[in-house]
Amino acid sequence: MKPTSKTVLSASRRTDIPAFYMPWFMEQIGKGFFEVVNPFNQRVSVVPATVNQVHTIVFWSKNFGPFIARGYGPQLLKLGYHLFFNFTINSESPDLEPNVPPLDERLGQLEHLSKHYGPDAVNWRFDPLCFYQTGQGALQDNLSDFSVIADNAAKWEISRCITSFMDHYPKIRRRLSSRPGFEFIDPTLPEKVKTVLDMETHLAALNIQLFTCCEKDLIDALPGTSSVTHSSCIPNDLLVELYSGRLSLKKDTGQRVKAGCGCKVSVDIGSYRLQPCYHNCLFCYANPTSCHGEKRS
Repeated sequence: MKPTSKTVLSASRRTDIPAFYMPWFMEQIGKGFFEVVNPFNQRVSVVPATVNQVHTIVFWSKNFGPFIARGYGPQLLKLGYHLFFNFTINSESPDLEPNVPPLDERLGQLEHLSKHYGPDAVNWRFDPLCFYQTGQGALQDNLSDFSVIADNAAKWEISRCITSFMDHYPKIRRRLSSRPGFEFIDPTLPEKVKTVLDMETHLAALNIQLFTCCEKDLIDALPGTSSVTHSSCIPNDLLVELYSGRLSLKKDTGQRVKAGCGCKVSVDIGSYRLQPCYHNCLFCYANPTSCHGEKRS
């Protein structure tokens, strides 16, 4: 009899659980299940979460500080769970990401994850790429620290970088209503191609492969000499390679497959509404307005 295929838990595309909600997460792990509210129809489903039912927990975060400081990783490993990390580290920008820690702290967290869980268990996400103007000023972007982050990632043997250009959702425009004079700019396709090729050149010298997230038109426009391709932030094939076992290798049809999303099947256990993110990123697609106050794990 073949062993039963297990589930990948995504924690979470919808909020930052490692930064703000690890006590809740660990409580649910102790119970052996999560009650997840569908963000579209509000139906509640029960997601099994015992170590016998979960292949890997994929954590998404911009701040793994609380996760590291309180030893949640070792606790989960001791219970028998496999872990994988999607760590978004962008350039330091009080305008764009006002509540994330300073860059030096985040780089230290990246080093910790690589040393304690292995560089192959970490995706570095430089995401999204933002271009913007304030008033009548010159065009700006968030690439200022890209080379510094890349050099540090290479030092700790991180081999994958995932990026995309900011999507101009209506809720982002609503958030900008409180920032008169600030405007996000959508680059032309040739400008996007040049940006990605420049990034690829720098990363290739560091043995880091560049991937894009949901950028099919951009991938189609790249020259044949480029090795940039679609990403899989939930990479079940890699998870099986890292941790053995069985997983579905089908693409997650609940994601933007037609736009180039390569994520494989998983179950996201986070909530936009019940677990608001307090990073207050200006380009966030999850929260239509800023979340006030401060919450920490």
